[in-house]
Amino acid sequence: MRGFYIGRFQPYHNGHHHMVEEIADEVDEIVLGIGSAGDSHTRRNPFTAGERVMMVTKALGDLDVTTYVVPIEDLERNSVWVSHVQSMSPKFDVAYSNNPLVVRLFEEAGVEVRSSPMFRREVLEGSELRQRMIRGDGWKGLVPDEVAGTIEEIDGVDRIRQVASSDANGANDGVPTDRDAAPDPE
Repeated sequence: MRGFYIGRFQPYHNGHHHMVEEIADEVDEIVLGIGSAGDSHTRRNPFTAGERVMMVTKALGDLDVTTYVVPIEDLERNSVWVSHVQSMSPKFDVAYSNNPLVVRLFEEAGVEVRSSPMFRREVLEGSELRQRMIRGDGWKGLVPDEVAGTIEEIDGVDRIRQVASSDANGANDGVPTDRDAAPDPE
């Protein structure tokens, strides 16, 4: 059986990794969808799809299950989102998500959906990790070592700080907006 799990993975963190480990206990193969694949170099989506593929692939190197990592660009029409995902992915039998909209869309398309409890959600949230990077607070212990290494390799912390910093007109003062503070559907 093949399972599907999608996230923005901005960055891929220990909460995602915990979920993937749980999924691996239930399936023979996992398809990991890199959501919002076309977005990068912003406070909310600092990493490119290729960088996220690298993070996830390296982090899953020791996992004893076949994995496929596929970028999935956003589609602004929810009614056809599942068919878009299916067209970009190897065929899968079950989808995993805790995101209410994603669950609803898969269910409406007749795809079995399984959920699992969030793991340490109070700190393992993409927006919290990105804020820690901007502030210079401890973040490396919240991601797999391979992800921390990838972020260092691509100079990701400096990128996040730069895109979050103010411009000459003070248009972005580096303070999180309401959108940045909202929970990420990761």
